[in-house]
Formats: sequence, structure tokens, C-alpha cells
Amino acid sequence: MTRLDTPLTPPGRSSPISSQLERELKLAVAPDFHLPQLPGTPLPRRLLISTYYDTAAYDLAHARMTLRHRIERGKKSWQLKIPLGDDRQEVEVTGDHTDPPDSLRSLLILHLGPRKLMPVVTLRVWRRSFLVRHGRRPVAEVALDTVSVDKNGRTIQCFRELEIEQRQGDEASLRSLERQMRKGGASDHDGRPKLFRALSLSAPTSPVPPEPEAPVVEQLKWAFARHVGWLLAHDPGTRLGTEPESLHQLRVATRRLRAVLRTARPILLPAWVTSLEQELDWLSELLGPARDLDVQISYFTDESAGLEARDRKLLAQFIVHLRTQREAVQQLVLSELTSARYLELIRRLQQAAQDPSVVESSLCMRDLARREFKKLRKAISRLGPSPSDTRLHKIRIKTKRARYAADLARSSVGRPATRFIKSARRVQDLLGIHQDAIQAERHIRQFLKYSTSIRAGFVAGRMVERQRQRRQHVRKGMKPLLKNLLKRGKKIWG
Repeated sequence: MTRLDTPLTPPGRSSPISSQLERELKLAVAPDFHLPQLPGTPLPRRLLISTYYDTAAYDLAHARMTLRHRIERGKKSWQLKIPLGDDRQEVEVTGDHTDPPDSLRSLLILHLGPRKLMPVVTLRVWRRSFLVRHGRRPVAEVALDTVSVDKNGRTIQCFRELEIEQRQGDEASLRSLERQMRKGGASDHDGRPKLFRALSLSAPTSPVPPEPEAPVVEQLKWAFARHVGWLLAHDPGTRLGTEPESLHQLRVATRRLRAVLRTARPILLPAWVTSLEQELDWLSELLGPARDLDVQISYFTDESAGLEARDRKLLAQFIVHLRTQREAVQQLVLSELTSARYLELIRRLQQAAQDPSVVESSLCMRDLARREFKKLRKAISRLGPSPSDTRLHKIRIKTKRARYAADLARSSVGRPATRFIKSARRVQDLLGIHQDAIQAERHIRQFLKYSTSIRAGFVAGRMVERQRQRRQHVRKGMKPLLKNLLKRGKKIWG
């Protein structure tokens, strides 16, 4: 689990917000389960009283989100948990707010709309926990929770569960602790958050893929629903702006929706698809600069660790400059995400998932995916021995399109499509490094303008050389990956 060093106060919000990434494993336990002996420190027993808020239709729960008012030893806070990739992000506002703070409600604009939030259930959690250490390093917190569910003034059920929450450990550390807990009697958990168990709600699930022989319109609906759902899940985190991964995932969802429209264009109403494509292009262009800055800030931060102290100081000043740019871009992103244009786009995407505007056609998803692969194959055949940076970037784009088209056809093609998708991802990732190196060099030249000292020129020269090495490495490793990609594609589409 990682926590921000300082709370944030986004413009226009009066309440400071803190944020942390939550990565945990849940296990079921019997009433007589006891924590096994572990290396580390036992923590004081805690009583957590949490009142959960949602709409009457449980809109937040169905979106894999929870909002609660928590009291612990007199300290009061509001906590919102939102998706972050396959993990969750916990956002907290402390203070004596009797109602959900506007700073949290504003993150949920797409999920609440005009609907009202209301208390739905109160949980009392008695927590016994242990901070597991490897030497001095805190690896994880293991917590044994006894939960009492209160509704309308009476206790309606009780249950126990075990949580292993990552601190400074890694995935292997969590799995090792999981094996220890299972040896002690813990078993599989159904994966539902406490709120879901308390309200007897089923865990949210992704849209079920259609059968291979399903009509093409049903496969389109499934693709739209999946990617629109992913976009909506990462909208709150993108608005908050504390975790780069949120914006990245929202941009991925946007890119995949564009790919669905592009692939399915032959079977869609031309005016409908063109209009929707234009709006998704606008959204992608809006998010692009922010994502580029996130990538470069991460890259230069990692690079600075290998520099001498005096050079690291120079680069640190430039990283601060990039972060200032990123904050300015975030304000533009936030402004557009509250615009009528964005809200209308979301409405249209949700409608597309229910009723896409298709035309009569004999084409199936396999046919559509074949078209995208042929475009990629043709572009690769024209590369030549020393392709330009621009041509390589175009190959990366066409590889993405062929990959996403194959994903649409996966239910009817099966494992060969999965193997093609994996090959395409490897090509895409490698060419992504090439493009990132080009962007990094552009930022390095900006660094030279920002800091004109002789030493800065020396540092910039070293970093430019590093970008050229990155591009050379990609070019050397590209040929066998492209060959493998074409081989897998030809097996499916000829």
C-alpha cells in the first residue's frame, strides 16, 4: 500500500484529500480461526464503525465503488474506494462533515447524476491485526476482522474474514503469507467487499462474452459495454489526478472504443460512427498530453537515481518543471470532464452499448478482424531495412488496431486469436519504448532551454545518447517479433 506524503486540496474544493493505493487479498475463516505466529509486531485492537452510503439502486456498489463514513476512536472521516486497474484506490477526507463532502461527490458525477446518496448499512468491525516484517521492512498487514452488520437499529448478521494488505512487500510476499494462512485453516473468499456481504449483493462482474455464433450486433454490444464500463470506472480517479494509472486506463478505454468503431465501420451507419469517432478523437487528444507527461516524469525520475548528486539536482529541477506542466494540464482535463460535451459523449457511449446503429451486412467479426490484419501486413511489407521513426510509429498504431480487432473476434476464433494478441502486445510494447524515447529526447531539449549551465548540457548529452540507445535496441529486437506476429496472423486470417 502506498500513501501520498501530503494531502491534496484540488482547486475549487475546501476539504483536503489524501489518497492511497490498496492492494489486498481476502480469505474466508471459520469462527475458531486464530492467526498463526508471524514475524513482526502485533497492532492494537481496533473498533471501526463504518456507515456506507449509496443510491437506492446501489449505483456505486454496482460500479465497484464504496463510500463510507468511518469513526475510529473519535476520529471521523469519509472514505471513497474506486477502481484502479485491477486494484483499488482509497480516497479520504477527514473532519466533521455530516454529509458526503462535495470534494468526493464531485468525483462521482457520472455515477450519481441527480440521484441522492443515503445511508444503506452500518458495519462494526473489531480488528485484530499484525504488521508482518522482514527485518525492519514492513511487508504487509494481516487483519482478522469480526463484523457486525447493523440496519434499522438492529444487528442482522455477523461474519469474520481475513485480509492481507500489502505495505512495502511485493506480490510474492503476499502469496507467501496467503499460503501460511491457508495452512492455518483459511480458505477461498468470494471476493466481495464487506458491504456486498452485508447487503447480500453479488460481486460486480464484467459483461459476459457472447457465444461464438452470436450475431455481430451482440458482439458489438458486449465490446462497447466492456470498454464503456472500464472508462466509467476510471473517470473518478482521473478527476482526482493523484494516480497516473487512472488517466492511463481511461485513455486505454477510449482507444479501445475508437478501435471498435474503426473495425466495425463497414457494418455501422456512416453518419453515426463518424460523429462518435470525432468525439472520441477529441477525448483522446485531451488526455494525450497528460499521459505523455506522466510517462516522462516517471522515466526521468527513474533515470535520476543513476546520476551523481550534482547532476541529480539539475534533473530534479527539471522534473519539478514537468510536474508544474502536468498540474496545468490536469486543470484543463478536469475542466473538460465537467463539460456538457463530455457528459453528452458518455450518454452516447452508454446508448451505443445498448443499441449500436448497425446496417445490414453479411460480415462477421472474423471478417472485420481479417481486414485490420491485412492492413498491418501490408504496412510491415513496406517497412524496408531502415524504416523512419514515423513509419515505425504507424506500425505501432496498426498493430494496436489489429490487436483490438482480434480481441473482438476472440470468441469465434479461440486460442489462435489469444496467441496473436499476445504477439501483438509484445510488438506494441517494444515500439512503445521507441516512441517514448523520441518523446524523452524532445523533453531533454526542453531541459536544455530550461537550464543553460555547462553541466546541464553535459547531462543532457548523456541522456540524449541513452534515448538513441533505446531506439537502437528496439530496432534490433523488432524483426523477430514482427515475423512471429505475421506468422500467427496468417494462421488465422491467411
